[in-house]
Amino acid sequence: MARIAYILLCHKDPDTVIRRARQLTAAGDCMAIHFDARASRSDYRRIRAALDGDPNVSFVRRPVKCGWGEWSLVEATLRATAAALDAFPRATHVYMLSGDCMAIKSAQYAHRFLDDIDADFIESFDFFESDWIKTGIREERLIYRHFLNERRHKRLFYASLALQQALGLRRRIPADLDIRIGSQWWCLRRRTVERIIAMTQERRDVMRFFRTTWIPDETFFQTLVHHLVPEEEIRSRTLTFLMFSDYGMPVTFYNDHYNLLLSQDYLFARKISPEAHDLHERLGTLYAARDAAFQISNEGTSIYRFLTGRGRMGRRFAPRFWETESSLGRERELMIIACKKWHVAKRLVGRIRTTAGLPAVDYLFNEETTPLPDLGGIQKTLEKRTRHRRALMRMLFDWFGTDRLVICMDTASLDLMHDFFSDRSVTRLLEIECLYSDDFLSGHAKRIGLAGEQTDAEALDRLLPTIRNAINDEADLIRDAGFARHGRISETASVAANAAVLAEFLTIPEATALDLLQGGDLFD
Repeated sequence: MARIAYILLCHKDPDTVIRRARQLTAAGDCMAIHFDARASRSDYRRIRAALDGDPNVSFVRRPVKCGWGEWSLVEATLRATAAALDAFPRATHVYMLSGDCMAIKSAQYAHRFLDDIDADFIESFDFFESDWIKTGIREERLIYRHFLNERRHKRLFYASLALQQALGLRRRIPADLDIRIGSQWWCLRRRTVERIIAMTQERRDVMRFFRTTWIPDETFFQTLVHHLVPEEEIRSRTLTFLMFSDYGMPVTFYNDHYNLLLSQDYLFARKISPEAHDLHERLGTLYAARDAAFQISNEGTSIYRFLTGRGRMGRRFAPRFWETESSLGRERELMIIACKKWHVAKRLVGRIRTTAGLPAVDYLFNEETTPLPDLGGIQKTLEKRTRHRRALMRMLFDWFGTDRLVICMDTASLDLMHDFFSDRSVTRLLEIECLYSDDFLSGHAKRIGLAGEQTDAEALDRLLPTIRNAINDEADLIRDAGFARHGRISETASVAANAAVLAEFLTIPEATALDLLQGGDLFD
């Protein structure tokens, strides 16, 4: 059975370190602690006094002074790893943690998970081809030497970089190294770690290279594992659940995130707020639990993006520079049917095609699989359709040989509506109001990735009001936009009332509109 040696790098909160060590070793695992040499010596003595008698806890004898982005973080990790290998010969895996990490699964679950998958878990993406680095310097991390800390000596750091660039002091990356990059939070098998330690002693050129790279904790282990372990034995992912905001800052978890964390397909989470005392207590108890059941739905990242996006509904409706002089055509008429229930709009559009004889296209800006003619490639992806929407619509008018065209749109596509209403053509909007049952909202949450098949009912119940409010907000924003020629039919209105609005929207006789709505199954 798997036995995990945890590597804990920390520099503060001695009480939290002591509590974390006791929680993780209570289930039979072990821990090697590296306490930053820059940190308080009194804090370090408190930790040693509390844990020195525990045979499942080891300490790095010569801790290093750590700095963000420096080689010192890799050095501290290597020393803690060596201490773990020496102290715990029965450990089968080495798991990298920080003081902000906490287990979100039981030890029993974690051991079974690692027993079932004989692999190393470490993000390992191509340094030059992937988009893992979002901001800041990229290849400069590697091809120039970095001796200063960017955070403590920002001006000198970039002055040194500029001087090396001016003097042409680029260096070669070791020829046999395929540089990889990824998260520093990994879980490796014992034999892999032993190979890494051996390589650090055999390849001095590799060590010299990484000692002067910038942020080597994101490349050192990732690169070495890629060279030492067959590709099929590497899972390019972390087992620690972490998310980053739009500003590159790690998302912090609080008391009300307990159920969300447990449903993620990870063993640990980072980072837990120090003020979330209830969450600390519940997660601390969880690790030693027996026969705990976990329903994995893994929708955490999707929920975060959805909820944070609710507060960022800025105006993005300015004319695009490539469309400033373009138009659908002054004599053309675009009729937009906006509805959150796609099947309702598609049903109505199908009847418009057959009964009213108008050309119509389903959700071409929302659904990749919407049937479209070959328009030279512009129709192939949603991104292309949206980016070149006016050109796409002009081509559709020409392909159908018409000046009147009906299309469907999701109610969330407000920026598209604004753009088409700003055109010189005649644009009409028909909004379809529907009733939304909890079953529909649950299905909608699963379709857009906010929930999975295993999401528990309690979590889904908490999410549904937010989704319902989001749909209502979309309708309010459409009405607040004040579009001209904007009509609305409703599931709760009479057929006659809806027919009058539909007739005006399509510019057809009311009798024809009644035929389109007859049967009573439009909203089924």
